[in-house]
Amino acid sequence: MGATSAKAHHGFDRLFSPLRVGPCTLKNRIFSTGHMAVMLDGHKPSAAMVAYHRAKAKGGAALTIIEAARVHPSGNSGRPAIRAYDPSCIDGYAALAKACQPYGCRVFAQLSHPGREMTMAADGTHAVAYAPSAVPNERFHVMPRALTPDLIEEIIAGFETSAAHMAAAGLDGVELVASHGYLLGQFLNPRVNLRDDEYGGSFENRLRFVREAIAAARRGAGDDLAVGIRLSGDEKDHDGIDASDMLDISRALGADPTLDYLNVTAGTSAGLAGSTHIVPSMRAEVGYTAPLAAAIKEVASKPIFVAGRINQPQTAEQVLRDGAADMCGMTRALIADPLMPQKAVAGQVDDIRACVACNQACIGHMLNAQPISCIQHPETGRELAFGTLSPATKQRNVLVVGGGPAGLKAASVAAQRGHHVTLYEAKATLGGQVNLAQNLPGRAEFGGVTTNLAREAESAGVEIQLNTKITADHIQCDAPDVLIVATGGTAYMPPIEGAGDGHVVTAQQVLEGRANVGARAVIADWRCDWVGLGMAERLARDGCHVRLAVNGMVAGQTIPQYARDAWLGDLHRLGVVILPHMRLHGLDAEDAYFQHTLSGEAVILEDVDTLVTALGTRSDTALEEALRDWSGEMHVIGDALCPRTVEEAVFEGLKTAATL
Repeated sequence: MGATSAKAHHGFDRLFSPLRVGPCTLKNRIFSTGHMAVMLDGHKPSAAMVAYHRAKAKGGAALTIIEAARVHPSGNSGRPAIRAYDPSCIDGYAALAKACQPYGCRVFAQLSHPGREMTMAADGTHAVAYAPSAVPNERFHVMPRALTPDLIEEIIAGFETSAAHMAAAGLDGVELVASHGYLLGQFLNPRVNLRDDEYGGSFENRLRFVREAIAAARRGAGDDLAVGIRLSGDEKDHDGIDASDMLDISRALGADPTLDYLNVTAGTSAGLAGSTHIVPSMRAEVGYTAPLAAAIKEVASKPIFVAGRINQPQTAEQVLRDGAADMCGMTRALIADPLMPQKAVAGQVDDIRACVACNQACIGHMLNAQPISCIQHPETGRELAFGTLSPATKQRNVLVVGGGPAGLKAASVAAQRGHHVTLYEAKATLGGQVNLAQNLPGRAEFGGVTTNLAREAESAGVEIQLNTKITADHIQCDAPDVLIVATGGTAYMPPIEGAGDGHVVTAQQVLEGRANVGARAVIADWRCDWVGLGMAERLARDGCHVRLAVNGMVAGQTIPQYARDAWLGDLHRLGVVILPHMRLHGLDAEDAYFQHTLSGEAVILEDVDTLVTALGTRSDTALEEALRDWSGEMHVIGDALCPRTVEEAVFEGLKTAATL
């Protein structure tokens, strides 16, 4: 990252120019936003968290903002968070600073209080939630308790204490969280803040809590740390703060001399619609929050940060050239490829592993209380185990059968470690079932998984043979040192009563263009994942009357909620009828028959032209079974082992190749 000339930046002049933010100089315009990584050790940063942030620093990011830390015990919940008010956190933060700063990467901490946006306490009971007023939220169904003046005073003091701890740890800045409908944002919202004291009513009164929190943080941080605030430029939800209101707020805060920058995002935790913008899926346009930041930049005389689907350096450069913002949050881009800044500055843009915003292993893991990672790059979040792979002690001939995600990852890692690797794919293209997934509406970007994995394999020197079906005889003849079977699976189709009387097709047949669908379709969705949702949207947009019958509580039950909920909103607008708790029973020439999974009663869906099945995948075990007597070393991975998702396939490819 030492090169500074325009030529060395390969067209990213703005992206790799420095920026002064208060007392800090940021070496470029790429930063990682605050996000919960689920890598704590007793409410303190762990060694895994240090390694996770170090990877981004080493890869060239100018700034990493550590996840939202609590400033007061009243903000503690069942979701573990750093307790910034507790001095025992200092050593963990100091370790983060010492790990990242040698690479020229600044480290800021987020200071927060969730307010009413909390459900469970640490012991599993419902927590006492506090807010400006006793106004419930819609998403978590929490009725909060109004903050007393004494508790307000304690929380403000907590911002000062917490910021002082960050200064003691040697951090470079602190960021107050007023975004996403959390406590500071709740005071700003006239539909949530109904107080009639000095903290409510007028615009200035509603701003008072935020102003006092900023002043407290500055007192604790001193003059050597940057102090910023994160705001949702538009909460995009019923009863949320809209863009017009936020301009007035930003204008006022932009005049505060103790504040060094404003960080702009979108959405709110308070409602299902608004929460989809916390981590927007690929259904959101790339860089869609930039106009929000641009509007705020017009009224606030501070450096403006922005985040929201900025997944490529080209997008970030354009945001900067347009003058919409001064810093670009590229969090998931760095999760997918921590080396993205280095590759961009070197002009190696084709080698960047672009985030596809699937949300599965990053925010999906976090919502399931698991350390975050990436379906394309499972090394992320597992740096201590897989961050540095040792070269193989002896080169071996490795034969990989199957060019889907599992096979590609196994092949590339094995080759990177020094093995001679040949990959055989029976079809004319790589990607396996990713090729089907990318044909769903709004999922074209998912095809980037194949592009990225194939690039890695080719760069590692893997010999790839397409249109080549491998049999047991081939294996016996070639006698590889290691065989990796990644043959994937095929659509599962159990016996369906009356299938000969009605029109039944699989979702895979539709996606491959091998089946037509009539004007009135029913989708039998056992998977409860992307397939049913995507097939419903595709058919509805084609003009079909669509009923989506899901064997679950909700369509998309098994996928990350932010991706699912945005999709459900679109399906409602398209007129798709969604029927939960439906178990497929059979069909005839006119009707489809289901059983309600809870009541056990029959459900008849009339006037059905086509039944489309999305009933899962069956492993392709033919090669494995044919080689049961083969004495060589064989590993079975991905869907060939057990039908799951791309995430498990890629991770198994990594784990298998790392041991060869």
